Amino acid sequence: MKVDRVGDGIKFLVKVQPKASKNEVVGIEGEYLKIKVSAPPTRGKANKECIKLISYWLGVKTSQIEIEKGETSRLKRIKVKGNPQSLEDKLRNLAGF
Repeated sequence: MKVDRVGDGIKFLVKVQPKASKNEVVGIEGEYLKIKVSAPPTRGKANKECIKLISYWLGVKTSQIEIEKGETSRLKRIKVKGNPQSLEDKLRNLAGF
């Protein structure tokens, strides 16, 4: 999984599976962090659940997370604002890589 540091945070790729039985981070799939969310992909519901799950995992506010690319796709580029080193460490520990 590739994690890019930017001045005010990190960016990484996510693959989202909507309408799953539960919300969970599955693991690494190629360059993507794979996430399952129970919400359907209508009216941004799956995107909101994805942001909530990442927020919980990284211990940041949902307002610090944005979907930079892929709002209507399963493949998304996520930007998380905060201390880049701290966020990258948390992401690597939680994702198990």
